[in-house]
Amino acid sequence: MLLEVALSGVTLGGIYALMAIGLSLQHGVARVMNLSHGELLVAAAFATLWFYSGQTFNPLGGLLFLPFAAFIFSYMIHRFLIHPLVSRGATREAQEVNGILVTFALLFVVHGAMVVLKLGGANYSYSFMAGSVKIAGIAVATNRVMAFGLAMAITLAVYLIMAFTRAGTAMRAVAVDPVAAELAGIDTRSASAFAFALGGALVAASGVLASMVLTFNLNASVMFTMKALVAVIVGGLGNLLGAVLAGLMLGLFESGIAAWVDPGLVLAAVYAVFLLVLLVRPQGLLGRSTR
Repeated sequence: MLLEVALSGVTLGGIYALMAIGLSLQHGVARVMNLSHGELLVAAAFATLWFYSGQTFNPLGGLLFLPFAAFIFSYMIHRFLIHPLVSRGATREAQEVNGILVTFALLFVVHGAMVVLKLGGANYSYSFMAGSVKIAGIAVATNRVMAFGLAMAITLAVYLIMAFTRAGTAMRAVAVDPVAAELAGIDTRSASAFAFALGGALVAASGVLASMVLTFNLNASVMFTMKALVAVIVGGLGNLLGAVLAGLMLGLFESGIAAWVDPGLVLAAVYAVFLLVLLVRPQGLLGRSTR
């Protein structure tokens, strides 16, 4: 039973980790706490469902173009909407507040667009790779194993980009000190826009993978945004490894509560632990204290 819950939690946590990385990049580099994060995830999930049910297109094929489309969309949003409005703030704190307000408005725009498309509040899901595989003698749904494997592969790709490319070095420098990065010749505006766009691509990939294993609806976006926020803050703001660790822990914790306590108490338990972490270690598990 314990191993079964652990396997279920890890596969779910992989998706949470991926969407948390996207939000962590957007906040850590672009200094934007994107409240519309979950809306883009749900939009990607609906797009995957539409292609699969209406066009008989393999959901995994959505990973080839939906993240790319989300990258372009997010880049344009940052370049022509977020940056001009956020840059009006006189201080970094004011800029971050402006970013929250802009993405809060964007949340309603994207949500409204999905309402216009008459997606409604009904629950949606589809059957894909519905078989199972044996892991340590326990049957695990094939689609969950596939989703976890792809989430971890994408996470590794992001690590390699951040660690071994010029773009990754530029983003890390901007995350640490944007003023010093600009003095070193780094185009901080382009680096921030790229990080925000990459975060959008990652959350779209999360939406594709989540649609394979979870039931979703139009109103699920708030839940996904909150879980990404929890993972990012618990892991440590701006710490990608912390976001991955917190995402995996979140999946494990949810599976444990659902199996051993009550599925209806999952969200309440998650937020209770979140508050406890804030009280005991406000900088997050791997975050650095500002004192």
